[in-house]
Amino acid sequence: MEWFTATDYWWSRLVFQRALAVVYLVAFLGAALQFRALIGERGMLPVPRFVAQVPFRRAPSVFQLHYTDRFFAAWAGAGCAVSVALVAGLDSRLPLWGAMVLWLVPWVLYLSIVNVGQTWYGFGWESLLLEVGFLAVFLGNDEVGPPVVVLFLLRWVLFRVEFGAGLIKMRGDACWRKLTCLYFHHETQPMPGPLSWFFHHLPKPLHRAEVAANHVTQLVVPVLLFTPQPIATAAAALMILTQLWLVLSGNFAWLNWLTIVLALSAVAFPGTPPDVPGTPLWYEIVVLAVAAGLVGLSYRPARNMLSRRQVMNRSFDPLHLVNTYGAFGSVSRTRHEVVIEGTADDEPREDADWREYEFKGKPGDPRRWPRQFAPYHLRLDWMMWFAALSPAYAGSWFGGLVERLLENDRDTLRLLRRSPFPPDAPPRFVRARLYRYRYTTWRELRETGAYWKRTYVREYLPATRLATGVELRDP
Repeated sequence: MEWFTATDYWWSRLVFQRALAVVYLVAFLGAALQFRALIGERGMLPVPRFVAQVPFRRAPSVFQLHYTDRFFAAWAGAGCAVSVALVAGLDSRLPLWGAMVLWLVPWVLYLSIVNVGQTWYGFGWESLLLEVGFLAVFLGNDEVGPPVVVLFLLRWVLFRVEFGAGLIKMRGDACWRKLTCLYFHHETQPMPGPLSWFFHHLPKPLHRAEVAANHVTQLVVPVLLFTPQPIATAAAALMILTQLWLVLSGNFAWLNWLTIVLALSAVAFPGTPPDVPGTPLWYEIVVLAVAAGLVGLSYRPARNMLSRRQVMNRSFDPLHLVNTYGAFGSVSRTRHEVVIEGTADDEPREDADWREYEFKGKPGDPRRWPRQFAPYHLRLDWMMWFAALSPAYAGSWFGGLVERLLENDRDTLRLLRRSPFPPDAPPRFVRARLYRYRYTTWRELRETGAYWKRTYVREYLPATRLATGVELRDP
């Protein structure tokens, strides 16, 4: 079938595949480095306990059949190795069926991780990586031109990511309609980056212009993805510029980067593609059958997107094949942070020697300037942001975190920037306090060098030791 492939997107496919492989590598690397403390055998939410309660059909994963920390490490390591092979272009050196199998491997590997990751893997970009990674299996290699239907489905994913986010903003917080959300967002976002302070202090008229431009990019431009070239390329380029602006203004793991990767698949790069033989019939049948199935599965996400009760970041099937996306339907006006402290004193008095634990990405010491971590995902730091919003978000894991800090657990301490206690002398007590954080002004920054100014709000967790329970305090 002559219409089946679009050779004009030969270089688009190549760039897309290599960039997607890099995102896969970041995801597997993060899983390998963080899993022991989060979901390991002695983690805060252990996989063995989870799979004993959740059946395979609800969370299909190899770890439903077997789990040890060593096996998980090997599994994540295999994902890193396959990702490196794909970055290097090994798929282009294999026969078509071999390339498809090679692209299927990281999808299967990461699906097994996400489906037992529980709270730590409940972010929208996990499902986005799986949905995009599944489509990549059917894009083909140098033996065939890029299939039109798969390119269309990639644009359909990009459309849902952007349009869904735009709709949830318009239906959510009134500040999006009033164009004032960026008065607060840069200060209250989950994990600020090194430039977030400066973005926050931009003039308010510019903030309003940013929000207006965001509405255009998310509610109008996505429709242009389905128009002829060069309009589709221009639409994709606008989305890429918007995502790069978001990359500079905060740390959102690989969400922005994967959205950029998706947009690259819609760009028609100049250049003459090499000659390729005819497309095998079996390949056409497989691609069309898969595409038909995915279109059928798109009904529920599309209905959700058009619903007045739209939800965001939801998977409608355990394989995460077609999902719904969206973020920041509401924006916090104030920022709270949970600050964890420990003491080696025998009595946890207020005048005891309380020492603060420092996290890698989340705000802590007001004088410490944030770093850029994205696309790497600091899972504990992100969940600490949710914990500050409400203890309900932390009920399943915060007690486990405190217990491991009291034990000076090596794997848990590796998730932190610094522990105030030596490895052989754990604290006797740990407590948590809630603080109100705000950015300093230009004058305060010059005078103190501090990025934040914080004010004590209340006790979050009373002084706790290993013999006592953990009771979080509601606002």
